Amino acid sequence: MAYRHQITVSHAGLGKVRILTGSDAYIAESRARELKQRWDEQYERKLEVERRADEREQRSQHLQENQDEARQRTDNAASERRALESLLTNSVAGGAIFDWHSLKDQTPYPTPLPLPRAYKTYPFEPSIVVPSLSFIDKIIPGRTKRKQEAASTQTALRKALWVDQVESIRRDNESLQCAYTNEMEAWQAGKSQHDAQLADQHQAIDERRASYESGVPTAITSLCEVVLSRTTHGMLPSPDFDLDYTPATKSLIVEYSLPAPDQMPRIKEVRFVKTRDELVEMFYSDADQARLYDSVVYQICLRVLRDLFCADPVRTLEAITFNGWVTAVDPAKGKETTTCIMSITVRREEFLDINLERIDPKACFKSLRGIGSSKLHSVTAIAPICTISREDSRFITSHNVAEALGEGFNLATMEWEEFEHLIREVFAKEFSANGGEVKVTQASRDGGVDAVAFDPDPIRGGKIVIQAKRYTHTVGVSAVRDLYGTVLNEGATKGILVTTADYGPDAYQFAAGKPLSLLNGANLLHLLEKHGHAVRIDLREARRIAADLK
Repeated sequence: MAYRHQITVSHAGLGKVRILTGSDAYIAESRARELKQRWDEQYERKLEVERRADEREQRSQHLQENQDEARQRTDNAASERRALESLLTNSVAGGAIFDWHSLKDQTPYPTPLPLPRAYKTYPFEPSIVVPSLSFIDKIIPGRTKRKQEAASTQTALRKALWVDQVESIRRDNESLQCAYTNEMEAWQAGKSQHDAQLADQHQAIDERRASYESGVPTAITSLCEVVLSRTTHGMLPSPDFDLDYTPATKSLIVEYSLPAPDQMPRIKEVRFVKTRDELVEMFYSDADQARLYDSVVYQICLRVLRDLFCADPVRTLEAITFNGWVTAVDPAKGKETTTCIMSITVRREEFLDINLERIDPKACFKSLRGIGSSKLHSVTAIAPICTISREDSRFITSHNVAEALGEGFNLATMEWEEFEHLIREVFAKEFSANGGEVKVTQASRDGGVDAVAFDPDPIRGGKIVIQAKRYTHTVGVSAVRDLYGTVLNEGATKGILVTTADYGPDAYQFAAGKPLSLLNGANLLHLLEKHGHAVRIDLREARRIAADLK
């Protein structure tokens, strides 16, 4: 039989293998090339089919994803719209007696209890090695004795090794026990500190509740602040507010920031346009937006009144005045302005007699004799029914002293009354940039209010009490405590303590987390320099002069 040439042809992409033969090598190789070319063409067609299938799948997936996104965004927009349209009725259950217990921090101690150690076990004491004696050992002199001595030596070595092991394990276990004891002591100390902090916080809340129930004005406004801070309005920004309580009439004034018209959600629907491969947003008309804004603002007003009245079981609030302020761009001037657009005064019995689940917010507001434009979305300014009072019988005529101070004058040697007028003067320059004013009170040297600043911003501003301490020694924590008490008694939003000296660590620690600012001598010099007064503070010189005058 004549010999035939063989060639194996394979194609990894198609997974095919074939053996070709020919009468000579040229014919076999020619057949192999033709077959490989056909397989390559088949493979290219296969890849093209798969590529087109992948493109169809990706295009279908892309369309589905965009359709899903459009549907989801439309549903979200509709949900936000419904929430705002029913802002009052959806939260009727929220008006309830305030739960003081909810203010108490119940956080458990976060550090887990240390786990007991796995102590090492002690090995058994080795037994005595007994020599194995044969008949030969007994008849040969000295052999038994040598075996007994070897056994004794082996026993002693085993015992010594065992003693070393026991001592090593004992030390390791003692080290483990010591580490566990230290961890337990640290854990107990940490937990005790945590529990003590919680106990202090709980006691402070209980004391605040007792003060509220006793009718202490600062405790009442504190409760109102907590209630309003929890009153949210869906996706709208968290509101700012300022409060003023009058004990004699049990009336509260609420200066409240309302959302601006352009903060209302505008998207009505989101559509996916296949021909443009684009998500297109559809918007509500201006008329729809105006109706929504007016409805939301009326609902916010009624909701604030309801939450405050309902949270007050001991009837410290007999009347509430709500002034709604909006910060928006004035289209006539192109500048951002803050305007009061609604004001209402409501008595407790009259308001709580209303069934808020069935009323029309605008009609209810008007029936309660609320003041405001018929189109609140126009942000038309109105005069509030009443505002937070800035008058105080303690205020006296102030005079400027800063210009009379020569360059390098030592503030620590200044008369204390003049120092108070200086502080009033420099803070007046600070607050005047925003239209604020600072008034000085009658001199008393009793640790009371030395000056009062009024920030006109109806939302973020308010009353700020200022105390001046022309000291030559470190100011202790008692002065800072007195300032905090004054802030609470005055119903102020903040307190500022200014001294020519400095404060002790306990003073800074007490002020931490409270609406207090402590300005030391260095801060005061910087503030005076900012307003063009180059003076100095030399405490040693002041103490020496004071000693000479005695």
